[in-house]
Amino acid sequence: MNISVIVPLFNEDESLPELYAWIERVMKANNFTYEVIFVNDGSTDRSWDVIRELSEKSENVRGIKFRRNYGKSPALYCGFKEAKGDVVITMDADLQDSPDEIPELYRMIVEDGYDLVSGYKQNRKQGDPLSKTIPTKLFNATARKVSGIHNLHDFNCGLKAYRKEVVKNIEVYGEMHRYIPYLAKQAGFAKIGEKPVHHQARKFGKSKFMGWNRFVNGYLDLLTLWFLSTFGRKPMHVFGFLGTLVFLVGFLSAFGIGADKLWALYHGVPQRLVTDCPWFYIALTMMMIGTQLFLAGFLGDLISRSSQGRNDYQIEEGIRCEK
Repeated sequence: MNISVIVPLFNEDESLPELYAWIERVMKANNFTYEVIFVNDGSTDRSWDVIRELSEKSENVRGIKFRRNYGKSPALYCGFKEAKGDVVITMDADLQDSPDEIPELYRMIVEDGYDLVSGYKQNRKQGDPLSKTIPTKLFNATARKVSGIHNLHDFNCGLKAYRKEVVKNIEVYGEMHRYIPYLAKQAGFAKIGEKPVHHQARKFGKSKFMGWNRFVNGYLDLLTLWFLSTFGRKPMHVFGFLGTLVFLVGFLSAFGIGADKLWALYHGVPQRLVTDCPWFYIALTMMMIGTQLFLAGFLGDLISRSSQGRNDYQIEEGIRCEK
């Protein structure tokens, strides 16, 4: 099979027939063998009924229905798991992503050798509020800096293309769909490209993803992903180092306070009690915090060593020696 198209959706019953007709038209025009996997993320409208009707008319339509709304990342995870195509395309169900982009995305994966190609909505339709555009720009700038993928302008674009091996070797969970390029890079799929894509005006309903909370949640997820990818297998390197540093600063401060008191007593210089000095308590607190950080790193290392995924590594190819 050439292409699997995965469409996560929530309450998009009005747009589904038009979207599938458009995808079908593009596929037939380019002689692609394909499947379209609609992932119904707990919709409360007629979305699932529409998917059933489409599947009865076309053998290329498949569907997954969640019992409740879990989010875009779980929808993509389940879609990736079921995908059979050599190239996997993801797009939103609101008709803002154009299926006419599919042939070029497919070509970039198959002929140009990209592992992942992300869409870039360069010329967005007018009307997006500042509560959506400003967080998006800040989010993308931060994601480029942290991930090291400097050639992507729109990490969160729903229109993306992947080699099959990519989606089978990454785990998308929580709200990590924003960082699929980063996840792919961490899994060893480093050839990541970008394609400017046409951005359609929303035809039905309203956007489900707006507001500053997207940026806040995205920022926290990015910190989590960065920390796990950097220190996930070696927590002692960060907690142990910080704990040792804080403990030494506290210990040296307490030692200095004690030495100063002893010098004053030896020379008969009047001085207040050590316990009356606020710096003494600050030094003790730093020693306790340092100890706790060190223990956190030690416990993290113990947990990491006993985890099932401690030796999961991406192996691209192997050669066997035949006797």
